[in-house]
Amino acid sequence: MTLTEKPEAPVATPTQTTDPLPEFCHYRDEGCELATRELGQPSHCARCPFPDCIYAEPRGERKWLKSQRDREILAGLKNGGKTVTELAEFFTVSERTVQRVLKGKKND
Repeated sequence: MTLTEKPEAPVATPTQTTDPLPEFCHYRDEGCELATRELGQPSHCARCPFPDCIYAEPRGERKWLKSQRDREILAGLKNGGKTVTELAEFFTVSERTVQRVLKGKKND
């Protein structure tokens, strides 16, 4: 081969595929951190407690974490008798964030 000749590209034969079909791939179902936290034990996609995948929705993980935090804030006010300041310090949020959670609950 001289410098002006181009090397021949390898040709895939019909029995060779460059990208295997999905049914021939082995996926490891490592589950979901949020489902594991919700169930209290390791969880896989087949045993997920959520109706839709949290990761399929835009910002789904963040939305779920915020709603979980808001439920805990409301429980702390209702059952624990904590003040807004105590809850803000505990959840490392501002007092205004705690007040927004309360306002959102009143509007529901």
